[in-house]
Amino acid sequence: MNKKTKGEMMHKRVDLTESLEDYLETILMLEEANHVARSRDIAANMGIQRGSVTSMLKNLAEKELINYEPYGYITLTPEGKNIAREITKRHALLKDFFTRVVQIDSEKADVMACKMEHSVDRDSLEKLTRFIEFIDKCPRTGKEWIDSFKNFCIAGEKDWSGCFACIKECENRHMEKRSDSA
Repeated sequence: MNKKTKGEMMHKRVDLTESLEDYLETILMLEEANHVARSRDIAANMGIQRGSVTSMLKNLAEKELINYEPYGYITLTPEGKNIAREITKRHALLKDFFTRVVQIDSEKADVMACKMEHSVDRDSLEKLTRFIEFIDKCPRTGKEWIDSFKNFCIAGEKDWSGCFACIKECENRHMEKRSDSA
């Protein structure tokens, strides 16, 4: 196999359609569960006809992202596995953000994450990751902050006096932590 330049490897990723990315993600999931994937399992998992799978598998094999022979097992190549893991990571991050932070129900969040995972660029994903880390670690945010947002969404008519009380409580908690560590 020829050594590929970074540009050529990146070119492969640009050539992947949403559908091809979905196949890689499905194959990774099946590989992790069963060590290999089969075309019938891919079709069943994706809710499509088995005959539709063959041309996509040939396409992924031509791009050297999977190891595939008709009627045989399917496995990801190292590059295919890296891409599939990246897609899966984007999906999980987006779903977590939608469910835990924005308070969208899990099923809807999963559908939205699946649509968005294909278009979010690396820089935006990194910023979203950092934002979630900030929410989880900043003493002014965290679980209480997310719970406050949940209550804010449920409340209907917004009562801002609750926000001021929450700010004061947070400030007091933060001051206590500072004095405990001094």
